[in-house]
Amino acid sequence: MRDVSGIALDLGGTKVAAARVLDGVVTERVIRPTDGGGTPEQHVAQMYQMACDLGLKADERVGMAVAGRVDAAGFWHAVNRGTLSAVQNANLAALVRQAFGQPVPIVNDALAAAIAEYELGAGEGSNTMAYITISTGVGGGFVIDGHPLESTSGLAGHIGFTTSRLSARGCGCGRVGTVESVAGGRAMAAIAAEGGHPASSAKQVFSQWYAGADWAAGIIDPSAAAIAELIANLTTTIGLDRVVLGGSIGLAEGYADRVRYFSRQEPALFCPRIVSAGLGQDSVLLGALIKAM
Repeated sequence: MRDVSGIALDLGGTKVAAARVLDGVVTERVIRPTDGGGTPEQHVAQMYQMACDLGLKADERVGMAVAGRVDAAGFWHAVNRGTLSAVQNANLAALVRQAFGQPVPIVNDALAAAIAEYELGAGEGSNTMAYITISTGVGGGFVIDGHPLESTSGLAGHIGFTTSRLSARGCGCGRVGTVESVAGGRAMAAIAAEGGHPASSAKQVFSQWYAGADWAAGIIDPSAAAIAELIANLTTTIGLDRVVLGGSIGLAEGYADRVRYFSRQEPALFCPRIVSAGLGQDSVLLGALIKAM
């Protein structure tokens, strides 16, 4: 087993996490809210400070995962401008090297989680695995025959921006009728608000669902159905044998069961095994460090 140790950083749509990892176990962590309007320089400065708060050493391994698209040249682009509004064509690799005093491998957050789940978590033993995160938005990563799927543009894995028959809503990526526009947490909150329901966040929608509110089920079920449809489409495309669900919504109590329910409405050929992330919310952090090895 690899020595997965060092400082791991994860900048997502709603929170930034930094963790000290020892032998694949998070031993200490710091969490801060993401400034959705922050500049790339501000995001990097915050991550550096959080790493210092964990006692970053000069020669220590550091891995970084971020939401959005990081191309082969190290430039960072927010595909959904509603999440990271000031991030576009920023030389993240150079900014991070300057702040940390060394090159730091940078990977998309969903791909980082896919790598960790494949090597250490619920994806072990699969041949063609997808990790799907349902949180603020919807993202994904693939590991095929042991190799993470990457592209020069950094767009590979942004599966939340594919289309869904369950949505006609606009999406922050500029497309219309995407999976993210019906399944993501930001969309759930917006749909609840538009319906005049007492929920300003996906977490509150789930609370109402657990309490038996029919209107909440009317938001959560289309989300789960859109993810099941996405899984069937991905299985058709690359022959998935396993799907790992993660993210705050993907790991919410009862949600994976709804995804499995809707998946079973598809012909069996398009229904791979669907499991919950074995590493929980630590998948991204661990994957960022594995990618740095």
